[in-house]
Amino acid sequence: MSRQVRPLNPRRRVPGVDSVGCPIEHTMRTIGGKWKIPIVWQLTDGTKRFGELRKLLPNITQKMLTTQLRELEAAGVVHRKVFPVVPPHVEYSLTETGRSLKPIFNAMCKWGKQSLGEQ
Repeated sequence: MSRQVRPLNPRRRVPGVDSVGCPIEHTMRTIGGKWKIPIVWQLTDGTKRFGELRKLLPNITQKMLTTQLRELEAAGVVHRKVFPVVPPHVEYSLTETGRSLKPIFNAMCKWGKQSLGEQ
């Protein structure tokens, strides 16, 4: 007789852990997806305007870039600064939380190079 395994309860609260039950899940909800990591990576070099990000990420649509930037802003990773001029001038930069991701991205880059045999 085989033992039935119950799936983890995603609503289970663990002290010191995000409501989804796992710090890695929280991280993936914050920066996961196809575009968030490339957006944050581009901002590690400094403040960028929306149009600059579009040029640096040529395959992203305007709508997707807008959506991803809003989600990153809501998560506290990106800061959006609007200048009261016509036409609107908006700049995006990383918050302290966003800057804290740089060592993680550097580690991912190192791992990717090793995995590809580039070392």
